[in-house]
Amino acid sequence: RKYFMVCLVRTVLFSSSHTTLAVYVNQSSLLMRVQTGDTVTLTCTCPKDELFVAWFKQPVGQKPQLMAKAYYLADGEFSEAFKKMERLSVQKIDGSFNLTISRLEPSDSAVYYCAAVFYYEITFGNGTFIMLTDKKSDSRTVVQQPLCDTVQPGDSVLLQCTIVSESCAGEHSVYWFRHGSGESLPGVIYTKGNRSDKCKKSSEAGSPTQSCVYSLPMRNLNLSDAGTYYCAVAMCGEMLFGNGTILNIEGVSAPLGILTLCLEIYSQHLHTGHYKCL
Repeated sequence: RKYFMVCLVRTVLFSSSHTTLAVYVNQSSLLMRVQTGDTVTLTCTCPKDELFVAWFKQPVGQKPQLMAKAYYLADGEFSEAFKKMERLSVQKIDGSFNLTISRLEPSDSAVYYCAAVFYYEITFGNGTFIMLTDKKSDSRTVVQQPLCDTVQPGDSVLLQCTIVSESCAGEHSVYWFRHGSGESLPGVIYTKGNRSDKCKKSSEAGSPTQSCVYSLPMRNLNLSDAGTYYCAVAMCGEMLFGNGTILNIEGVSAPLGILTLCLEIYSQHLHTGHYKCL
């Protein structure tokens, strides 16, 4: 098996010009917005006669990690780093290799890739981004304000992200993701964020709560900038995601999924009292 893995690495390094993206490997979902405690199953379909199939996990800003693998006609097995995690399971049946994650935790936020070796060529799926929000604790929250109006090409907007926390003070790593019409994974477009002001502590006596505001200025917008923008904050050893801000640009029709998400975000803002137009 060690020898086979060496051959696999050589295949990746020396045959990259012949690698075809997501032709034989299909992952049904590009983005999954879920909550802590939920259970998800990531599906991967590939040729029945693949030589090798595997799942990789790539947390934001980190290298991919091999999670599980299966050889031809053999059951799947987890790598050493994931072998003791009882929340994980894999199922290999004809033409598919599925990964199930139970009792989701904040550390499960990542992009998951399925890969298969077929005729000595490695092929990756498009990936599945698990975007996790915490439904158990209000001690740390990422709030994004919605944009109320459709903007015109050439306009400028300022997207804002407020981090409210009661503990774990210190520097925050802030990421901005853009998700378009569903044709690809959400992509990182900004990896630091601009703090519009210093973090402010609550005015209530004895309150440990503090808030920090980050912004993403966008100028000279064009039609390709339309989509949903997510603010994500790495703090206290976990990644926290906002509900997203939808940027509608005149001339771009919003898909049904975007309209549904818009209503969902609007409803959540009304329920939490955080609704305010930018």
